[in-house]
Amino acid sequence: MNRLRTLVAATALTSTIAAPAAAPPFETPARVAYLLDLSSGAELLNKGADTPMPPASMAKMMTTEVAFELIDSGKLALSKTCTVQPATWQKWHGPAAGSTMFLSPNEQVSLENLLHGIVTLSGNDASVVVAECIGGTEQAFATQMNALAKKLGMTGSRFCNSNGWPDEGCTVVTARDLAKLARASIERHPKLYKQFYGQPSFTWGKTLGSGQDITQANRNPILGKVPGADGLKTGHTEEAGYGFTGSAEQNGRRLIMVMAGLPSFNSRIEESVKLMNWGFNAWQSKPLYAANAAVGSAEVQLGSAATVPLVAQRAIAVTYPAGAVGGEPKLKIAYNGPLKAPIAKGAQVAELIVTTPDGTVQRMPLVAGEAVEEAGFFGRLWLGLKQLVGMA
Repeated sequence: MNRLRTLVAATALTSTIAAPAAAPPFETPARVAYLLDLSSGAELLNKGADTPMPPASMAKMMTTEVAFELIDSGKLALSKTCTVQPATWQKWHGPAAGSTMFLSPNEQVSLENLLHGIVTLSGNDASVVVAECIGGTEQAFATQMNALAKKLGMTGSRFCNSNGWPDEGCTVVTARDLAKLARASIERHPKLYKQFYGQPSFTWGKTLGSGQDITQANRNPILGKVPGADGLKTGHTEEAGYGFTGSAEQNGRRLIMVMAGLPSFNSRIEESVKLMNWGFNAWQSKPLYAANAAVGSAEVQLGSAATVPLVAQRAIAVTYPAGAVGGEPKLKIAYNGPLKAPIAKGAQVAELIVTTPDGTVQRMPLVAGEAVEEAGFFGRLWLGLKQLVGMA
């Protein structure tokens, strides 16, 4: 049975929240546009978020994420040396090979430098070298990409190569999935995210003849144009058009945006800056609960305790249009219950449902604040007796 409980006490925390006025519309020529507020989980804009599309170089976010997972799990070191195979260099150098890190055949390059080459320079060559270095072959590495995509809940995505190069529709993503991927990099690997994303430029390779160092600027269209911008990845092919998955944080509030199918390099800059500014300026966020704060409790069936405390998995806020006047949101806890023991501490077992006065619904996960073991024989017997005599 699905349980809904209204949080009367919690509503008092939000007595100053204003009733939303209608959010200003956002019009864009992008075929796909998606904006997510991580502070509340609210979708501020959804234009084709679940439409399958080619990712172009935004696929490199997954190549980077596979490496991040291995690094933070201790299975891979940033100092690991990777060799640029001559066949790989042959395929991925020259004007026809797209964005490049300017690697050389048989060059020995650290994983750290290759990741800068992927993230900052969007190097197709760097992506394939990393894939071969980690997976043995690019095809084997693509299997790792898809396994991680499944783990992250990217249900609308499939990866067949490491750099997003057109492959007759084999590699496909959705904007919602790209936002999930961006969120994973930001929240699961904060140190690595800060180290590699948001760098204004990177220097690698030498020019022919003079042998001068080659410095390339980050193509991120909001970097230096939107306060707090620090990621993530652009993409462009003839098939996909110009796209971008980006993120920025202002005053503790982080937004993730995805745009795709834009007609030009300049339109990507203009539309990306416009969407991110709209997200911060046209909407505001009100904190509700700090991370790990107690929100309520849920009933437990045949457990060592009759209830389990429900806590906020992360800081919880509600997002609503700026410039609103009066009113309060309604808060409810929902779970399928009573919950069955055993329950692990930290397991997601419920949701906090926040309904703003305009009817917008935002859902945030709640987790078990304590472990609840399954009741033993005598515990189950006692619970049965209590129910029999109406004590429970």
